Amino acid sequence: MKRTFLSKLQRNGLYCTIGAFLLLLGVPLYQYLILIPSGYSNAIATQGVAPHWINTHILQFLGYRVLLIAGFALIISLPFTLFRIIVAQEILGRDYEKDGQEEDKQKGDDEKQEGQEEEKDQIVTGQADGVPEFAWRGKGYAVLAAWAGLFGLIFFAAGTLASTLYLAISATPLPSQAANIDNAVPLTGFFAIITFTVGGGLLALSCLFFGTVIARSGLHLWPGIWIAFGYMAIALSALFGASAAEVAFAPITGQSLITTLAILLFAVWVLWFGIMLVRLKPE
Repeated sequence: MKRTFLSKLQRNGLYCTIGAFLLLLGVPLYQYLILIPSGYSNAIATQGVAPHWINTHILQFLGYRVLLIAGFALIISLPFTLFRIIVAQEILGRDYEKDGQEEDKQKGDDEKQEGQEEEKDQIVTGQADGVPEFAWRGKGYAVLAAWAGLFGLIFFAAGTLASTLYLAISATPLPSQAANIDNAVPLTGFFAIITFTVGGGLLALSCLFFGTVIARSGLHLWPGIWIAFGYMAIALSALFGASAAEVAFAPITGQSLITTLAILLFAVWVLWFGIMLVRLKPE
């Protein structure tokens, strides 16, 4: 593994680690220390009360949403970073098997050995981003997982940002709390579907495909810790799928324990991935 490619993986791993800490620790601590004491839990339970709370606690609300957006934005590189690792691992594993077969049949074939070395160099250097030109061939599920994960994270971050701006702008000119404002924020459900149904559904597909690709290769290609990582991705896909369906049927009230649990476990999964990348050593 060339040092430039390794450095890029470690840098992406550091970003993933920071983003995971924001989602796993930063957001819950912010809720517990700042939002809950200011009445946030009671406000979000009633759609008509929430805009008034935002109007009188705009800075606290924006701080909370900024942490969420930053957490998802920092892990935006995860899907294609994991894709590159899967491609490199599978192609190198295939080459090692070829090397073993050729050593039994014939030794000292310099031309074939040079060709294999060039292929290995191409795997870790390839084009500018460290992926060989033929990386996508035979890796359909991994390709789908990478694109679904990328757009899932984009929808999560963009949906949260759009919802934040909409709620902040809608809450600013509100009259007194005594007025009837049950329909003050009618698009709240729409933004919830964009974020949790579309974004969460894409992340469910991404986790399912990534987990399946890793798990099906087994221990002959991946270390045990990566196999466990793959199975956790499959479990995450079930949680994200359930959350996406729940929000789709009840956009306002559907953001329940399942959604919170899915995001927290996703943060653990991302943290696990980031730590593994940061600890990579050159071979």
